[in-house]
Amino acid sequence: MSKHDAYAALKVKDFRLFVSARFFITLAINLQAVVVGWQVYEITNDPLSLGLIGLAEALPSIAVSLYAGHVADIVQRKKIILICISILVGCSVALLVFSLQADALTFQYGVVPIYMVIFFSGIARGFLTPANFAYMPQLVPREVFKNAITWNSSFWQTALIAGPALGGFVYGFFGLQTAYVVDVALICTALILISFVSYKPLPPATEEQSTSEKIKAGLKFVFKNKIILGAISLDLFAVLFGGAVALLPIFAKEVLNAGAEALGLLRSAPSVGALLVAFYFAHHPINRNIGKKLLWSVAGFGVCMIAFSLSTSFWLSLTLLMLSGCFDGVSVIIRSTLLQTLTPENMKGRVSAVNNIFIGSSNEIGMFESGVAARLLGLVPSVVFGGCMTLLTAGLTAWRAPSLRKLQKVE
Repeated sequence: MSKHDAYAALKVKDFRLFVSARFFITLAINLQAVVVGWQVYEITNDPLSLGLIGLAEALPSIAVSLYAGHVADIVQRKKIILICISILVGCSVALLVFSLQADALTFQYGVVPIYMVIFFSGIARGFLTPANFAYMPQLVPREVFKNAITWNSSFWQTALIAGPALGGFVYGFFGLQTAYVVDVALICTALILISFVSYKPLPPATEEQSTSEKIKAGLKFVFKNKIILGAISLDLFAVLFGGAVALLPIFAKEVLNAGAEALGLLRSAPSVGALLVAFYFAHHPINRNIGKKLLWSVAGFGVCMIAFSLSTSFWLSLTLLMLSGCFDGVSVIIRSTLLQTLTPENMKGRVSAVNNIFIGSSNEIGMFESGVAARLLGLVPSVVFGGCMTLLTAGLTAWRAPSLRKLQKVE
């Protein structure tokens, strides 16, 4: 048996460029999320306004997802990525321009201009996600597929760590306008890097003729595959109810008595844990008991969220968020491996679109749910409720999806 090469995928130039571009775009998106969240909460002092940020992004993303997945299977994927990142550059420039006239715009329109920009960025991200998902496997040989998935997750998690921390640091020490200038620069860097990745031919088209038939075929594939359906359903409800990201500005300001810099650290903490897990699995791949590890990781995430909501210590809260990221990192790697390995090449865009509706947009809808729950139940009870729902989801999935629970490995 040949020795496992933990860095095999990184030796491929196109893959290095791709994950570097994804790193910078993710860095920018998460920096922007911290800045926008803090800016909106300072203007409104309303937890629901934070939830509405997520809703403003999720609704357009969900609306275009199925069509975007179809487009990713019939149009050059690199071309889609370039167009989407260009739109995101425009959105970041708009936020920068708004910040230069913040007082006048806030007096006249409140936070509506910010929500409008987030809405358009949601459309772009709705097309970007399936294109990225389908393009990445074309950049590496089949034999280093799993290694590429793990490193792709590692770069993504690193950006999730650095983005919020950088956003909190720049906003806290240099102000709103500087933070948006950095945001624009990061997205432009991603655009330059992705432009150097080679164009790859599209796989042979599936036999369906019309757009609606192709979209239905993607949906049918997901709903007939019990393992894929179980994995993405599990994460859907865990992310929808279990997360507390949207409420972190309130926890930072009112529970932990901290500022924007501390908010950046809190936002980054889950990704620190996820990055450590991803780095470990790059050297020690998951080869058995995949189903049980997925279920236990989701349950562990729920427990961490409950404990976080009850903490009044900044360092304990930071540690619990990092631990939640460890559990979430296991879930992300397993789900990504299942999707990439079990999905035919000419259907990856459509399957990714369904996954985006289940998982990607549930992050933003989860933000809205958190805002509503905090308004109705109170800050701490809302997060405790979400954690309990995550535990219930893991238990129900273990009971109702035995094929996922018993899954040993994926080839």
